[in-house]
Amino acid sequence: MNLQMVLNPPSGLHLGEILLISLILGILHGATPDEHTWPITFSYAVGKYSTKGGMKAGFLFSLGFTVQRAFLTTLGFLGLAAIYNQYNLDGPIYIAVGIAMAAAGSYVLKGRYIHLPIDVLLGGRKHHSNRVGGVPMHELEERDVPLGMTVVHGLIAGFGFGAYASILTFVLAPQVGSLAYAPLPGLFFGLGTMITQIAFGALFGSIMRLKKLTEEQITRIARRTAGFTLYYGGLLFIIAGALIIALPAIDSWAVSTGNPIPNLDSINIGTILVLTVVGAIGIGSMLREINRIGRMNARA
Repeated sequence: MNLQMVLNPPSGLHLGEILLISLILGILHGATPDEHTWPITFSYAVGKYSTKGGMKAGFLFSLGFTVQRAFLTTLGFLGLAAIYNQYNLDGPIYIAVGIAMAAAGSYVLKGRYIHLPIDVLLGGRKHHSNRVGGVPMHELEERDVPLGMTVVHGLIAGFGFGAYASILTFVLAPQVGSLAYAPLPGLFFGLGTMITQIAFGALFGSIMRLKKLTEEQITRIARRTAGFTLYYGGLLFIIAGALIIALPAIDSWAVSTGNPIPNLDSINIGTILVLTVVGAIGIGSMLREINRIGRMNARA
């Protein structure tokens, strides 16, 4: 089975061929930079700062994603997924994903993004502690990354619709022959995505171990990196979603790369989101925290 057949499946396939193509598509989907998978997997996996924790983050996200994809291919078999051809749902889905990310990031950071102690004037508690030399109190309170939220993210992100989902829903799902088999292409696609997301989760989760840091330092860096990525990345998704709703042409903008593989075939708003959230916000936050710890160690 060649790549051309996987990306452009013919009609008349038997069920085994459909499921194999679905699995390969899922592996490609998880391995290529997708705005609905990489930012979330990176955030949670880094927050767990271990190979095992990263693998768990990748698995749980993909679990929610797989459930949704099985539901989507069932809709495709029934002909109900035509709503994606009638309405552009990218904007609302970006906003939903962004809200979930920002909420999780806010939980981890516990208000780290609030810089001005305005609420003190309104009778709220102090933001700074004299006991720790004026360091913002919320900087001392990062919580552990809530891995259970990854399932929710997976369920929401699964409603995102791109080239892979189009092949799965409109080409493969209608060929399965029975409603009983309709969830299977989505299930196998989700399993393929899960394989690569677990691998990436393990990689992301083990990044923290590359530096000679104490367990306490690794924990703090990991949580702050995850919190910043989720919170500010979530805000970026919300902004992107609002812009697409206001100016739908933005979602159609793309610069071709000449690569036939979806997610690598062009540079578009999804590519920009991946690079910004994972690269600029995620890795940038991590390097900043590592350098800060290094300067503190040098002064000690």
